[in-house]
Amino acid sequence: MESTSITAILIPGLGIVPILVAVLPVWIHKKAAAGNIKLIGEAGEVETKLDPVGTVIVCGELWRARTQDGASVEAQTRVRVVGIEDHLALVEILN
Repeated sequence: MESTSITAILIPGLGIVPILVAVLPVWIHKKAAAGNIKLIGEAGEVETKLDPVGTVIVCGELWRARTQDGASVEAQTRVRVVGIEDHLALVEILN
């Protein structure tokens, strides 16, 4: 009788595990919208060439990025974030 009650609890509980495995990584790594606003105006450096999309490091975080006009920008170029579009940083070259 006791093993039946344990089975009744464990089997439905095991159905939740695949859902948690699928959702938890997305939830943990999702960037908050408020964090996006804080990036605007911050300077960073191009990590991989923007051609037209690449990556930049801003505030110690790696972001996918492109320039507003889609121009190519070489790695190690200093840039400033001027906007955010669908988790993509829009940047301009710093002079």
